[in-house]
Amino acid sequence: MTERTNFDDELRRPRYEILVAQASTTFQSIKLDDPVPLGRQILAASGLRPDGDYTLFNILESGDFEDVRLDEQVDLRRPGAERFIAFKSDRNFKLTVNGSQVVWGLPEISGADLYAVAKPSHDEAVFLVVRGGEDKQIEPSDKVDLTAAGVEHFEVAPKRHAKIVIIVNGREEEVPSRHVTFEQLVALAYPGEPPQPTITYSVTYRKVESMPHQGELAAGGSIEVKQHGSIFNVGRTIQS
Repeated sequence: MTERTNFDDELRRPRYEILVAQASTTFQSIKLDDPVPLGRQILAASGLRPDGDYTLFNILESGDFEDVRLDEQVDLRRPGAERFIAFKSDRNFKLTVNGSQVVWGLPEISGADLYAVAKPSHDEAVFLVVRGGEDKQIEPSDKVDLTAAGVEHFEVAPKRHAKIVIIVNGREEEVPSRHVTFEQLVALAYPGEPPQPTITYSVTYRKVESMPHQGELAAGGSIEVKQHGSIFNVGRTIQS
């Protein structure tokens, strides 16, 4: 009877779910029986050696990163105590995201991790604050160096749609997207010229994003260009 009672007690005992990431914002779910585990217990439950030179941070509801010492208790019953991030590093880099203090254990942070921390909406982006200059829009694919002197500051703001400039027959032309068609290029090279059965066009390109990076584009085709510097030569032949 006692064994059965103990078994039932185990089933009824609440388990506390936490999310733990290592050197990124990719979290894994872990369940603990202890509502006030030590920092070393959280590391061990995550498969990380507590004596392996790891630093552990609790990501608070405010977005701030709070250092958790190995022998410090964390009350998992309080709101916002469920997200943790660990770094195997002997140096930390401080930055702010939307005014919250973030501590990162690597010399660079990916744009994807910044977006995960900042949580911008679909129409927003993360910007690196540039004092005395224009703030730089960060893309999820970017890598941001944190080793410069001072604290880097990042803010969420409406997306800035960057200009895409290509060169057509020696002239700079702005296009609305990186996807450019044969017909667009002809129209840029010869604006206002209506299609005529006696005129054929040819398009060659170089320094584009698509593979191969140089070649000839056929009528009806399209290509992906770079943000700046893709070069096109559009020729025409008039048949008699």
